[in-house]
Amino acid sequence: MTGHPVLLTLLAMQRQNWEQGVAIHALLDRGETGLAARLARDAAVHQSPDGRLGTIGGERGSVNSAAIYEGAVLLDAPDAARRQLDWIVERAPRAADGTLYHLLDAPECWADSVYMLVPMLAFAGRPDLALAQAEGHRARLCRDGLYAAADTRPRLWGTGSGWVAAGLARAIRHAPELAAPLAGHAREVIDACLRYRRPDGLFGDVLDDPGSFREANLAQMLAYAAFTGVAGGWLPDSYAAVAGSLRAAVEPLVVDGLVTSVCGAPTFDRPGTSAEAQAFYLLAEAAAG
Repeated sequence: MTGHPVLLTLLAMQRQNWEQGVAIHALLDRGETGLAARLARDAAVHQSPDGRLGTIGGERGSVNSAAIYEGAVLLDAPDAARRQLDWIVERAPRAADGTLYHLLDAPECWADSVYMLVPMLAFAGRPDLALAQAEGHRARLCRDGLYAAADTRPRLWGTGSGWVAAGLARAIRHAPELAAPLAGHAREVIDACLRYRRPDGLFGDVLDDPGSFREANLAQMLAYAAFTGVAGGWLPDSYAAVAGSLRAAVEPLVVDGLVTSVCGAPTFDRPGTSAEAQAFYLLAEAAAG
């Protein structure tokens, strides 16, 4: 294992199941497969009877565990992966049109779900279902390329759009045939976010609210999506420079390996730090090459 300070700080942090999944993605993209295997194995230890990976305590999330699927498949936990896939495809709560609800106990669709579900289904060889989830969430949450946090929370949450851009980019990487239906929308989301970029190179927590607090994780998410799109050939090369400038804007906020000035855990409604922001720093770095 390397001594990367952001990675070491990530490993020292408590993580919910989606954060475990995004951490696994970062490790896989960095080539840290042995360490990713350790995280995936522990997520399988904490698999709930219904198939959700990495559940700890009274986990209300229905789809967050899907982010761990990639690690479970790659790192030889086939039964755990099968049960997770079966939960998402067959049994997780959903709307009449099949769009999955984010929670077990409320009929709510969240922007975060796009990252949890669409790459997982693409990786599982179900691009049809990946596309259906992308389209279902877009129909409910997207306005002019930007995403509301949830259908019950209409404000244009910056990291909500970041989850979507990053999720579509990772899905296209797993299933290149999804570029035709999804790449245009991924670019639309990136461009719509960039129109709200502040003079410091970052964004507000609520994109169209100048009074909302400065938020840095969206910049990392967009950088990851843009670098991935350039590498995949579905974004012009000019987006690499944009992605580089987004990463550069975050760099001064990394203090002793901790990415600061992001939506802070555990409630993500105020400035702080989070495991997901640590992981997206590493994902963007890996995507930059």
